[in-house]
Amino acid sequence: MTSTANTPILYSFRRCPYAMRARLAIKHAGIKVILREVVLRNKPPAMLAISPKGTVPVLQLPTGEVIDESWEIVHWATSINDSQSLRGSSARVLDANRLVSLNDNEFKQHLDHYKYADRFPDFSAEHYRTQAEAFLSLLDQRLAAHSFLLDDEPSIADIGIFPFIRQFAHIDIDWFKQTPYPYLQRWFEHYLSSELFTSIMNKYPAWEEGQDTLLF
Repeated sequence: MTSTANTPILYSFRRCPYAMRARLAIKHAGIKVILREVVLRNKPPAMLAISPKGTVPVLQLPTGEVIDESWEIVHWATSINDSQSLRGSSARVLDANRLVSLNDNEFKQHLDHYKYADRFPDFSAEHYRTQAEAFLSLLDQRLAAHSFLLDDEPSIADIGIFPFIRQFAHIDIDWFKQTPYPYLQRWFEHYLSSELFTSIMNKYPAWEEGQDTLLF
C-alpha cells in the first residue's frame, strides 16, 4: 500500500468557485492531493483547526504549512509544475494577478449581489447584473483580440476566472447566452466542455474523520 504521509491535503467544496480554481490548478499541474470534501454547514474540526476562518479551499502541505487562499494555491501548484506554461513570463503573471484581482474584488461582489438579490433589497437583481457586466465586457474585449484572457495560450488567469463566470452564467443561463459577448461565450463553452473541467467536478461524499483516503 502506497504511503500518503507526504501527500498534501486539500479541503474543498465541489460547487465553490474558489475551490474549483484550486482544483483546476492542481489537476493542471498533475499534483496528487488527498481530497476532503467539505459540507459548509458542518465544517470538519480538522479543517477549522488549521484554518479558523472556515472557508475553502484549504491546502495543508506535508511540512505543516497551510495555504488557505485559492489564488495562492494556484501559484503554488503552477510553480511546482508548469509544463503547459500557464505562468510564462513575470510580466504575464503580473497581468494575470491584476485581472484576477478585478475578478475577486469587484466582479465577485456584483456576482454575489445578483445571485442573492433577495438579501440586498436596495436594488433589483437586474441592477446588480448590469453592474457585473462591466467585467464581462472587459473580458470580451480581451478575447476579441486573442483566444484566451492574456494571449493566444491558456494562462493562470483563465483557470482563475472561469469558475466565477460559470457561477454568474448559471444564475440565468438563457439570459447569458443572448448577451452581446460572443468571444466570452466561446471561451466559456471551451472551458465548460473541457476534459480538465469535467475531471475536477466528480461528486464525492462529505469527508469525516476515519474515512478512507481519497486521492485527487
